[in-house]
Amino acid sequence: MDTALPGTPSAPTFRFAGAADVPDLVPLIESAYRGDASRTGWTTEADLLDGQRTDEEGVRAVVGDAGSRVLLAEADGEPLACCHIEHRGEHAYFGMFAVSPRRQGGGLGRAVLAEAERVARTEWGVREMHMTVIRQREELIAWYERRGYRRTGRMSPFPYGDERFGIPRRDDLEFELLIKDLG
Repeated sequence: MDTALPGTPSAPTFRFAGAADVPDLVPLIESAYRGDASRTGWTTEADLLDGQRTDEEGVRAVVGDAGSRVLLAEADGEPLACCHIEHRGEHAYFGMFAVSPRRQGGGLGRAVLAEAERVARTEWGVREMHMTVIRQREELIAWYERRGYRRTGRMSPFPYGDERFGIPRRDDLEFELLIKDLG
């Protein structure tokens, strides 16, 4: 029985995305990170990067990869959040994390992250989750640290010159590896 009040959004449900979801995933991801729409939330990269965050080809590739899952949170048929998890032997990789800007700050991101960790632990039996975050995103890194991730100090270069990942607005961008023990 549905107990939601009229006009109140339903609680989100989780499922794995398929190829048919790709056209809805791309604008969700873009809205969380790029352009004016992203400034509604707190995860924007608009001050660091212009251009696109992803495209249909890139999302279609991870959705179709046998070693990956794209976790989708939706309510009332609307995609609200997503993430990509990839099985990499002893660990899983977490990325392409996006929460609709109008749903940020209410716990949905925490729920998506927890579900991704659960899937990695129970389906793949991995003991660690890895991710890379632009090191200049201190507020976002602090959010991950509050959820048990630790900074490693291991950096990797930003893919300058590859506009599939955005057009940098500064020349010092790099990624830091964060790791969480999944127990």
